[in-house]
This record gives sequence, structure tokens and C-alpha cells, in this order.
Amino acid sequence: MSGPRFDLGGIDDSGPNATCEELASLAIGMGLRRIQMVAWRDLDDPEAGGSELHSHKIASRWAAAGLDVSFRTSAVPAQPIAVERSGYRSVRRNGRYSVFPVVAWEGIHAAGKADAVVEIWNGMPFFSPLWFHGPSVVFLHHVHAEMWGMALPPSLAVLGRRTESTIAPLLYRRSRIVTLSHSSRDEIVSMLRIPEHRVTVVPPGVDPRFTPGGERSEAPLVVAVGRLVPVKRFEVLIESLARTREMFPDLEAVIIGEGYERDRLEALRHQVGADRWIHMPGRLSDDEVKAWYRRAWVVAATSLREGWGMTLTEAAACGTPAVATRIAGHLDAVMDETTGILADGVENLADAFKRVLGDDSLRQRLGRSAEKYARSFTWDGTASSTLRALLGEATGRA
Repeated sequence: MSGPRFDLGGIDDSGPNATCEELASLAIGMGLRRIQMVAWRDLDDPEAGGSELHSHKIASRWAAAGLDVSFRTSAVPAQPIAVERSGYRSVRRNGRYSVFPVVAWEGIHAAGKADAVVEIWNGMPFFSPLWFHGPSVVFLHHVHAEMWGMALPPSLAVLGRRTESTIAPLLYRRSRIVTLSHSSRDEIVSMLRIPEHRVTVVPPGVDPRFTPGGERSEAPLVVAVGRLVPVKRFEVLIESLARTREMFPDLEAVIIGEGYERDRLEALRHQVGADRWIHMPGRLSDDEVKAWYRRAWVVAATSLREGWGMTLTEAAACGTPAVATRIAGHLDAVMDETTGILADGVENLADAFKRVLGDDSLRQRLGRSAEKYARSFTWDGTASSTLRALLGEATGRA
């Protein structure tokens, strides 16, 4: 597919603080009006998470700035094939695995229908460098590595690992990779051997609705938010909280989210005697989640892999410090000993909870710093920086 002809002037003159509207106007002038985004799941999917929210926030701002943005994803059960949302279109069809070859086939036979492509590489890639040869960027939030064995049968897990570690890096070496954190970039460079100069870091934003307010819980309260899937390792959280409660007998905890691990996690909750004080209310509305962030003494995340950990900075914007695993992504979302505590393993996480819950002055200091830190991240900034990366690819190709 041949791309449009570009005017090389303008992008460097727009300034580092150019708004999304200014950059979109420049993009349109360069012939980049129609932006096709391809992703595994749509925002309406029951298993949608941070990746889907991230791409939605960017797409809606690009659309509001005047770009013609569309999504192509797998089907959403019991939902229409096409939907209009926040100024962009989303077409959802094909199964969870068949969507990848079908999208590639469509790309090969739809030359000229898009001026630029944004691929969300969420585990299995769409191999967009093979079927689109115009300006593009690829969202890769983190390396999946051990996640393949957690989510797939052994034979498919081997295929996934080999695709990610061996095949895909050869095809994406010249692509502009956009990731969320410096620590994720370091892993992409070291583990996938993508050249460092091809990886751009653009942190996710924090919605302005997340602010301090209301009263903290009278009793110690730990809140965690995420899909109930293996990579989130909520079993580690439950076990560390059980040990923490030995020191804080009035401790309460809330794990917000839904997923296919619910039965196993509820069984573990019963096994450690936590049925009455670890609550699992399922998926809640944004306002309900915000209310829990505001009541919590600590927000927790015990994931094995994350590109960032958006729940950590959402809670931080509410003045709530974090206790989280010391992994890529969390290393940027949490400033260790400043906005929260990073730790490894059940015992160390329990010790971190005990420190923060048992020291009012430490908890308040961490909370103030967390709120200030979270205010530096906006979705407008995320959308603008990502669009600037796409424009940079356009001028480089020209």
C-alpha cells in the first residue's frame, strides 16, 4: 500500500506542548485523516481492561480533534457488529483467534482505505508491517513472557512465546513501538531486541474525576481493582492480606473486578478464613470504584506483568498510596518509598502493608506525594504525544 505524499515542514515547528487539535490539523494537512486502529478486544468486551481503556481514551480525543478514527476488533458476545462511540467507529467481528488472519487479509485487500494504522499488540500481534506500508505506530504495553503459560494450553503457549520472542521482533524492528513506561521499554529492548531508538515512552493519563474526597474508612482498608485472571495474581494478594490481618484484626479488603478465576479465588479466600473481610463485589461503575479509592488506606496490585498499572495512579489521584509488586510498569507508576511501597513475594508484601497501615504519618506523606505525582499525567497529553509519534513516522517515511 502506498502512503500519501507528505509535507515535511511543520511537525518540528509545532512545539513540544502542541495540543491534540493542533497536531491533528497538521496531520490532516499531511494527508493523515483516516486512522485505522486494530485491536484484539473492543471496549465493550466483558474481558476489556486497561489496554482497551487506553486506546479508547486516545481514539476519542483524536476523533474530537477532527481525525476520522475507526477500530477493528474481535466480536463482542451478544452485541452489534458495529457501534459508534465517542466520535469514532468500531467494527467487532470474528472470533478471538480468527480475527488476526482476517484483519491481515482485509488490510492486504483494502489498500488506500486508511492513511495510517495504529496496532494494539496485546500478546498475539496482527503483523501489520506485512500488510500496511504507510505511517503506523504499535502499542506494546509490556512483554508477555510467562503470561502465555498462564492463559493458554501448553501447545498454544509455546506458539505464543515463540511468536513474541522470535518471529515478531524480526518484523517489528523498524516499527515505531509506543509503550507506557521506561521500565517496560527496557524489557522490550532487552527481551525482544527491538532497537531502543524505535521505542517511545508515552505514559497513560489519569481521568480528572479521580480526586480526593469524602472520609477514609475507620478501619484499615485495602482496595485492589483488576480482572480476575492469572496474571493479576490475586492469590498473592489474598495470602499477604491474611498475614497482615494477624497484626490488624479489623482489616478489611475489597477486590473489584470480574473474571474466570473467581471460583478459585473465592475458594482460597475461604481457605484462609477471609470470607467475611475480603469482599469481591464484581465489576463496579467508575463512580463506585472512585468511592472505594477514596475510602481506602492503601491500593494494592500484585500483578506479574503490567505496562503501567493505571489503577495505581487513579487511586494516587485520590490521595491513596500503593503497595505493589516490584515489576516493570509498577516501577514507573509507583515511586518507591515516595508514592507507595514496592515489594516482592507474599512475606515482603505483607510487611509493606503492615508498614503503611501501621504508620499514620508515613501513609499521609505517601498519599500527598501520590496525589501530586498523579496530577502530572493527563489523557490529553497521552493522546498528543502518541499522535506526535505517528507524525514523526510520517515525516521519516517521506
